[in-house]
Amino acid sequence: MFCSKTVIMLTLFTVCATVVFCYMSVWFLLALARKDNSIADVAWGMGFMLLAWVTFFYADAGTVRHLVMNVCISVWAIRLSGYIYQRNAHKPGEDFRYRAWREAWGKNWVWRSYLQVFLLQGFFMLLIALPLMVVANSGHTGWNRINSAGLIVFTIGFLFEAIADFQLAHFKSQESNKGKIMTSGLWQYSRHPNYFGEAVLWWGIFLMAVPLPYWYVALISPVLLTWLLTHVSGVPMLESKYKNNPQFEQYAQKTSAFIPLPPKKTGS
Repeated sequence: MFCSKTVIMLTLFTVCATVVFCYMSVWFLLALARKDNSIADVAWGMGFMLLAWVTFFYADAGTVRHLVMNVCISVWAIRLSGYIYQRNAHKPGEDFRYRAWREAWGKNWVWRSYLQVFLLQGFFMLLIALPLMVVANSGHTGWNRINSAGLIVFTIGFLFEAIADFQLAHFKSQESNKGKIMTSGLWQYSRHPNYFGEAVLWWGIFLMAVPLPYWYVALISPVLLTWLLTHVSGVPMLESKYKNNPQFEQYAQKTSAFIPLPPKKTGS
């Protein structure tokens, strides 16, 4: 049984890796044609939805757990990718992060974009999608209290991210707020409540894979995503944009970077 499930898990991982490689390669070609790597952010969410349904149909007969997980991921992916698409549509040109990389990479920007933006993102996508593969490999096991807790955690994280994005979009849509820092709503408790919400919802997805065989493999997913958001592509990269901005520095002194906490009193 152990060997059989191991082989199935490895086979499914290979299938998903192939799907991700093809998927991100297509998005790279679109980015190349448009000279805009920002669309990699749109590809992020939808890629998880693709993997969700690939694993569902690969598993022959999807379980209730798998179906619930897929619906959760699909709702999240559609909202996130739709939001990013709308946001980018109102931006003049390429996102500042990708524009800076393009300038830094010079004549090597084509292959470095493919490897360091699209394929690297695809690699992270594959690892974060591990709970889907664990569930697809589990067979017909019943829903339990831990899974119910996971659904609740996912819902909290999803709402946190969606509300934070809505508040920020509304703030930026006001001409009078141009150049200002968002410091109200959820943003008064965390400098990145949307990132916090995304991390939380993936911890919820992980809990839906407990206590199935190889559940510990699924733990890679939320740990990796939380690390990426707090140490690599999320908080550090975005905050570098506001370096030496007095308004942001004042905001940062009293506001938690990630986990929502009551604002610190000025001067404390």
